[in-house]
Amino acid sequence: MNTDTTYKIRPAGRHLLTIGRDLIQDNYAAVVELVKNAYDADSSDVRVEFTAFPNHSGYTIVISDNGHGMSRNDVINKWMVPSTIDKLVASKSPAGRIMQGSKGVGRYAASILGNDLLLETVTPKGEKTTVFLEWKNFEDAKYLDDVEIPIKTERVFEPSGTRLTIHGDMRLLAEWDQKQFNKLRDELKKLKSPVSEVFSDDEFLVRVTVNSFPGVENIEETVESYPLFDLFDYKISGSVKANGKCTLIYSCQKIRNIPDEQIAFDLSEETLFDTNSATGCGQLDIDVRVYDRDKDAIESLINRGLKDESGNYIGKNEARRLLNAYNGIGVYRNGFRIRPLGDPAFDWLQLNARRIQTPSLRIGSDQAIGYVQIESEEQSGLIEKSARDGLKENAAFDRLKEITTKVIGELEFRRLEYRRRAGLSRSSVKVEQELGKLFSSDELKRDVRAELVKSGSDNRTVNRIMHLMSEDDAVKNKIADDISKTVAIYQGQATLGKIIRVVIHEGRRPLSYFRNCIPHLIHWKESFQKTKDERTLERIAKIAEGILENMEFLVKLFRRLDPLAAGRRTAKQPLDLKKTIQGTLSVFEYEMKFKDVSADIIVPDGFKFSAWSQDIYVIFTNLLDNSLYWISQTEGVKRQITIEVLTAGNSLIYIDYRDTGPGIEPHLIESDVIFEPEFSTKPDGTGLGLAIAGEAAQRNGLELKVFESENGAYFRLQPKSESEKSTL
Repeated sequence: MNTDTTYKIRPAGRHLLTIGRDLIQDNYAAVVELVKNAYDADSSDVRVEFTAFPNHSGYTIVISDNGHGMSRNDVINKWMVPSTIDKLVASKSPAGRIMQGSKGVGRYAASILGNDLLLETVTPKGEKTTVFLEWKNFEDAKYLDDVEIPIKTERVFEPSGTRLTIHGDMRLLAEWDQKQFNKLRDELKKLKSPVSEVFSDDEFLVRVTVNSFPGVENIEETVESYPLFDLFDYKISGSVKANGKCTLIYSCQKIRNIPDEQIAFDLSEETLFDTNSATGCGQLDIDVRVYDRDKDAIESLINRGLKDESGNYIGKNEARRLLNAYNGIGVYRNGFRIRPLGDPAFDWLQLNARRIQTPSLRIGSDQAIGYVQIESEEQSGLIEKSARDGLKENAAFDRLKEITTKVIGELEFRRLEYRRRAGLSRSSVKVEQELGKLFSSDELKRDVRAELVKSGSDNRTVNRIMHLMSEDDAVKNKIADDISKTVAIYQGQATLGKIIRVVIHEGRRPLSYFRNCIPHLIHWKESFQKTKDERTLERIAKIAEGILENMEFLVKLFRRLDPLAAGRRTAKQPLDLKKTIQGTLSVFEYEMKFKDVSADIIVPDGFKFSAWSQDIYVIFTNLLDNSLYWISQTEGVKRQITIEVLTAGNSLIYIDYRDTGPGIEPHLIESDVIFEPEFSTKPDGTGLGLAIAGEAAQRNGLELKVFESENGAYFRLQPKSESEKSTL
């Protein structure tokens, strides 16, 4: 029997509900989709009216516009065709607006809002077409084309536009409480980007009315962005061109008369991005505004003019509610937000995770209100999901996150500088100095002696009290010394953690050799026991030589880590400075070779400097770790690290450390912020390296400084003056 034939795919009746009710994630998304359809129809505004029945048995939702409407032919061949490519082919409306809907399913979002839908649409020529859909008919139908849909067309003298009327029952009515309507208003306020040029000459208003819902305040308003947006504490905005050229403006409104700063960089020079397409996600227009959340900052925000929709100044609790409801960095295309990117609960940039690592530097998602305008799918590679739940997580989306995070980082660095200068941020803690202040009682002794003499105490009593205080000082100084040693051990072990990757990478080869050769050794041993063949013995000897060679490699590797792995502090002693520095560099020997980085150590032979060897390792390990990262991010330069020691007889004048990486921004050097704990310009940096290196230098009577340089980073270690030492 010949069974070859052809068939056609027939969608099930509920298919329409699958791409509407089941695909659209919530009620708000459904309303947003229908509002965007009004924009595509060239309407100047859209009205969204919720009205509950007097007996609270249900409600109606009416969404109406004054756009160009649809002809009977449009309704039948476009509106009633699921997944039509009409808006994809005709990318602009008759009035020149860029179409928002391209998937051809947004109109079926109405099925999540009610039990039926009445469509009434009128063209400019007076052709009115009416369609009535009951969603239950599609649930009951076996096939989609089994559902018969009546369509009526007539001539009328009515203005053009489209009106959708949706009826919901009591069950659906119960879902719309005050919280839900507040959420809807928030969604509509965030629908349009207030910084978009799309609406600069093309006004599109969204008007919302809510009447008679139980327990809900009546609403009648034209949706506008919150005044909060213009009252930022810090802002960074600008464009990242598709070719990687970036120009940004940083602003701060914490105090008056702080000049704006222009920031420029070129992403095409960074190996992080594909140089063929530079950004990898098209042009981005970015505007991120940040708000401090402490009590004084909230008060300042209100004083700068934060008001409600009625023009009244609001209180602190309402200000915090606005920040909680409106925060998030949204992604917009053609002026409209792509949900849920920008929702307070959807931290797509992982700002909160970054902040956990470095809370003084990084901002949380609840501190930012931002807008990232992206180009079309064809230009950017950023593709919207059909379910209207964000962008597909492809390579372009990864680039979008990387670039946006980098731009936010530029704001974060400058925010930390300002807060540090204004005394709003925790300053870097110099352990040695703080311990010295904590346990120093010289000033107290002077005051006590003066008071005793003033009160007429005899010299014997005064001297006895001074002696007791000195004995107490001795005990406290011993405690301070023990704490200092313990901190030094912890800092050494923290630094050791940075080079664990060295151990893991370099240790793989000998461990692999052991794993592979031990079975062979056992095999040849058993063979020799049976045959006593000298050739077998030679094989065993060769394997043993390989084991010895790899074992020596591991011993040498771990010996290089000994100074940092020590569980206790060794005594301070004269160190051969050249050998000690070379020992630190040897830890990174493989990585330097892999990254083609050479090192030039210029130190007088035999020069010795009294220090703790662990601290010298800590200092240069952290400097080297930074250099190797940043040099690898720089193209077209000789990859070089230079360490030069200047001496005068037996005295150290300074140690200069330079590399050929991208260098350090002058404003970061001027503010000294790079030595702040938690401050880092690395994407995943902890910000502890230079702070720890500075502490290690302090313990050895040295000061770690940084200077501006046209060619890479430039650090200097130099002995502290006697006056500086006395303050420790």
